[in-house]
Amino acid sequence: QVQLVESGGGLVQAGGSLRLSCAASGRTFSRYAMAWFRQAPGKEREFVATINWSGGVTYYKDSVKGRFTMSRDNAKSTVDLQMTSLKPDDTAVYYCAARNSISISNQRSWYDSWGQGTQVTVSS
Repeated sequence: QVQLVESGGGLVQAGGSLRLSCAASGRTFSRYAMAWFRQAPGKEREFVATINWSGGVTYYKDSVKGRFTMSRDNAKSTVDLQMTSLKPDDTAVYYCAARNSISISNQRSWYDSWGQGTQVTVSS
């Protein structure tokens, strides 16, 4: 497992942008599939985006396609989530997740390492 620390959350107006980052510990980061999930108050934690070990494959939740972009830098052991055209419905705590695998998944139970989360609030 890896240790994950998210950063970059904050308060933004609707239509604005934020960039989240997740820093991972360990020397084998490049072997890990990475993902972003989010959890709004009173709701289940839901999938947002995932990226494979090389960064060559990404997959997004339908409602964020075209607005969010996930990327990774294996040399720095980081993954980012660039969020644009933000909506109030995007308000949630965003979590970084990881699993040592060449595959990717949108299932929460598949990931075995999690960060503590970073709050994103989008005002209308």
